[in-house]
Amino acid sequence: MTQVNVPSVPDARHPSAVLAHSRETQGVESAQGQTPEQRLHLLDEPEEWAAFSLPEKTESGCWRSSVVFEGMHCAACAITLEDALRAVPGVQSVQISGASHRGQIVWSPEHTRPSEWMRSVESHGYKALPANDAHAHERRRKEARRMVWRLSVAAMCMMQVMMYATPTYLTQPGEISDEALYLLRWASWVLSLPVIFFSCTPFLSNAWRDLRQRQISMDLPVALGMVVTFTVSTLGTFEPEGPFGAEVFFDSFTMFVFFLLMGRWLEQRMRDRTAGALEAVLNRLPDSVRKRQSDGSWVLLSIRRLQVGDVIEVMPGEAFAGDGLVLLGQTQVDEALLTGESRPLARRVGDRVIAGSHNLTGTLQVQIEQIGAATRYAQIVSLMESASISKPSMALLVDRWAKPFLVAVLLASLASAIFWWPSDPAHAVMVAVAVLIVTCPCALSLATPAAMLATAGALARRGVLVRRLSALQNLAHIDTVIFDKTGTLTRDAFQVVHTHTREGLTEAQVLAWAGSLARHSLHPVSRALWSEARRQADVAQRLPALEALTAQEVTELAGQGVQGRLLDGAQPLDLRLGSPRFCAAPALGGHHLQVSLADARGWLATFELAEEVRPEAVSVVQQLKRMGLSLKVLSGDGQAAVAQVALAVGIADAQGGCSPQHKLQALQAMQSQGHKVAMVGDGLNDGPVLAGADVSFALGQAVPLAQSKSDFVLMGGHLDALVDTVQRSRRTLRIVKQNLVWAGVYNAACVPLALMGWLPAWAAGLGMALSSLLVVLNALRLSKAFAELSPRATPELNPA
Repeated sequence: MTQVNVPSVPDARHPSAVLAHSRETQGVESAQGQTPEQRLHLLDEPEEWAAFSLPEKTESGCWRSSVVFEGMHCAACAITLEDALRAVPGVQSVQISGASHRGQIVWSPEHTRPSEWMRSVESHGYKALPANDAHAHERRRKEARRMVWRLSVAAMCMMQVMMYATPTYLTQPGEISDEALYLLRWASWVLSLPVIFFSCTPFLSNAWRDLRQRQISMDLPVALGMVVTFTVSTLGTFEPEGPFGAEVFFDSFTMFVFFLLMGRWLEQRMRDRTAGALEAVLNRLPDSVRKRQSDGSWVLLSIRRLQVGDVIEVMPGEAFAGDGLVLLGQTQVDEALLTGESRPLARRVGDRVIAGSHNLTGTLQVQIEQIGAATRYAQIVSLMESASISKPSMALLVDRWAKPFLVAVLLASLASAIFWWPSDPAHAVMVAVAVLIVTCPCALSLATPAAMLATAGALARRGVLVRRLSALQNLAHIDTVIFDKTGTLTRDAFQVVHTHTREGLTEAQVLAWAGSLARHSLHPVSRALWSEARRQADVAQRLPALEALTAQEVTELAGQGVQGRLLDGAQPLDLRLGSPRFCAAPALGGHHLQVSLADARGWLATFELAEEVRPEAVSVVQQLKRMGLSLKVLSGDGQAAVAQVALAVGIADAQGGCSPQHKLQALQAMQSQGHKVAMVGDGLNDGPVLAGADVSFALGQAVPLAQSKSDFVLMGGHLDALVDTVQRSRRTLRIVKQNLVWAGVYNAACVPLALMGWLPAWAAGLGMALSSLLVVLNALRLSKAFAELSPRATPELNPA
């Protein structure tokens, strides 16, 4: 067994800027001097694969690598790549999206290396690149330019060929001499050469790859149609008296090549546009930073060398390289793509900044507190990448039938050629070509993922992260929404307004104990207690003593509270902090939120906290009701406090004193009655009920995203994004159904026409291109409509 020493991950950009990093840190030869094999072997170094991989939580010792695939065009390509990668020893699991061309591979460094499974991808005619590769953007731009050139050549040649073909359609037999007819054929053949040898290159190369690998993709029937049409027309040109000399089809050939290229170019544009939010987030960290040295001087170093505790200087227009604390200066920061907050936010000494946000106005000195995978930015990137490769159930169904359908297409084309051959060989060939082209399921494979990705990209720009694309499909069917109260319908900020203590204890004493235990929890109430304990200790000049209190063996019980052992003096205290039921506290009157503290002998204190209803909560509740949704509040807090908040926001059905198990039972009871339920909670303490709901939302401002169990994360912490997301999901499902209906109607109408010989090849190519184009444009309506729907939509950034 090979032992692998994997370093800490210092950088979460996923840049695999391997060549630049090698020049900077190792002094190796330039990128131009390295062979592709050498570049692959560079990725086998733990320092390099850590740049585009994260440790896998479910598989001990394994890594999850995020990659982008070149050469993919359809769902069948994704299936082929998944099969190829799973066959590599050491690869545990693979997920690839045919729509986004992204994938994640879970692999064991004890059995394989990135170069080995990347080589497996290349052996099948594709190319795997680390996500956000330093040169990926430039490669995409070059490929886009090549696509435009191919499209332009096909368009110019098509127009000229159509001009030469027009006389044959407008004249009667005998009105044009045979010599002139042959001359027009030869001119059309010459003009078709650039089309077959240049414009058709993507289709032909992919088809040749399929034949070599004994596999099938959507390019194979298309390429066969192109080659057969050109070959038959060439034979008719060289042997006008032969079996194929009665007619040539250069006009049909150039037309459907042009239409197919136009459709593919638009698909490419759509994919780049819908992936824009992910790309914008992935590329937000700087390559280098200015670090303050011990003598006070500044040195420029790679972000890979940045460590916790370093002090860096951030100039206006630059992005923050890590989560940190402002030591000097004040500024405005832009966190739009990370939190959904469209307005610049003020930051001054003592405030915290997050990695990936942009400094807009002033120069800051920032002490780094979190880097790499520990930053909120890295968690956002991980969630967005996971969403980009997830597949809704509709798309999985299409993927499952993609290859069998393509085999059926080839068999149907062969059968049609055999049927028509005795009467007219040339006509039989063109019927087979029309069947090949018109039945290609491009529109069907794009119908679901195109719409889902368009919506996910638009939501990401709004500050809503979609963890699973299938959740959009489920959200459109919900009829009930359950809210947690604390931190969901109310603000995160609480104020301790009254303290009840057991006889013989002081308020300062119990608050210090409670705060020391609460500091280990992320719950909004815990943060409020710790903040109040610090404030009172600071006023009494006892802050060092409070900081010295240490809690051990701290465990947090979801929906109940926190327990642990506190070292205060000679005797350790076994404490519980949480709901009155959890602490066996006496019942107290009042309508405020109550949190109790208890030790092994029983109740110690109860803290009353005032909470403020979110200003947008009333409007959100009203809008959800107008959408026909039933609303309910389930909370672990006291019934009086829960009922008061529910009444304030307009929800009649409210239940307090619920443990996580009670919440889950209530949810399951509604589901057993046929209801589709969405849960909105804090994403941490509501884990069981979030996991059990049909769809779940978490307000993500104060929750570690990696721990959230929700389908959607509202990054900005604004409830109004919930309404937008529900509306968007319903519109998305309508668009998906429209796309599927159109793709089905198109195939049902055109396939019989092609089999009967009534659909020429050019019309088949036009139909195929238009069907894919219609699906793509229909999906892009989601991005446009989203901007109109969302009053707080965030524009794309163009940082200096």
